[in-house]
Amino acid sequence: MRVMIVAGEASGDLHGAGVVRELKARIPDADIFGIGGDKMQNAGMQLVFHVRELSFMGFWEVIQHLPLLRSVERTMAALLKARKPDVVLLIDYPGFNLRFAQVAHREGVTVMYYISPQVWAWNPGRVRKMKELIRKMFVVFPFEVSIYEREGIEVEFVGHPLLEVLSEPQRRPEFCKRWGLEERGKIVGLFPGSRKQEIERIFPAMLGAARMLNRDQGAQIVVGASPSLDIDYLRSFLRGDFPVTIVQNATYDVMKNSDVALVTSGTATLETGYYQTPMIVVYKTSILTYLIGRLLVRVKNIGLVNIVAGSGIVPEYIQWKATPANLAAETADLMNNDDRRKKIAESLRVVRERLGTPGASARVASAIAALA
Repeated sequence: MRVMIVAGEASGDLHGAGVVRELKARIPDADIFGIGGDKMQNAGMQLVFHVRELSFMGFWEVIQHLPLLRSVERTMAALLKARKPDVVLLIDYPGFNLRFAQVAHREGVTVMYYISPQVWAWNPGRVRKMKELIRKMFVVFPFEVSIYEREGIEVEFVGHPLLEVLSEPQRRPEFCKRWGLEERGKIVGLFPGSRKQEIERIFPAMLGAARMLNRDQGAQIVVGASPSLDIDYLRSFLRGDFPVTIVQNATYDVMKNSDVALVTSGTATLETGYYQTPMIVVYKTSILTYLIGRLLVRVKNIGLVNIVAGSGIVPEYIQWKATPANLAAETADLMNNDDRRKKIAESLRVVRERLGTPGASARVASAIAALA
């Protein structure tokens, strides 16, 4: 069996690796190739392009890199014709993947889509155009099922792949001992994201808030660093005027043991919500991207944790509101209000329940293998 997979971002690499492993377990000699990252390659996929070449954030940034994206698209189209895969599996990354679905459809190749484009936020009308291109959708949120069923697209809720990687975190005594923290003191976790573009715009505001919280509230500041980031790059943002602990490869320990977390909007909000940790969702991007987004976004909240919950469980500070002073004030209120923190933590239980059950990768791989 020959399978082409296209995952253009780090999160797609993580979730795609599970599918590659499960496919190889079912069909050891399966020929799997396409766009991915180190995790997919280690699982047994041949990389044609690496995700680090294609991971851009924001409308303007994508426009700047259009020549590169078009070149990659042409190369993948030529490869599709030459190697004739039995199925193309597209993982998230909608700007590129929905165009490539048209290419695969014209070539008569079966197209499956894993981790739906956020059509419910951007363009619900796009679903009708997907009907003729996509053989089956594998969605990771239960509310997405009805969106595709209404248009007659075969769809399956497979659960969220995060459930396959979320680990049991260290308990607070062990966590504090390991990182030199005071167990009884308040801990504020900072999660500035995994892309340099995000970090450059969001991390300074988080650190500004952390400086005030450390000075005025005695908060202990811990940064949960993405494994893909260079620690020295993160340290370059620090002035050394207050203590900051940077933790890498133990992100879930930080999420679970933080009293309050400042989290860049994205998958990290779901991860933090899974551990029922009170948080503040933060997001800043270029002015042009933000203004275009305001015109196009159709949902009230942008934080996935709030979207999945169906209500604004946790506060969101977006663009101009994401100032150090605003973030510090909101965090301080949460730190000092035990009842509010408990209420948020309890409300986040619904997010954990709506992620489904583990085994998303196996369900997707079984459907692909059935084509063999």
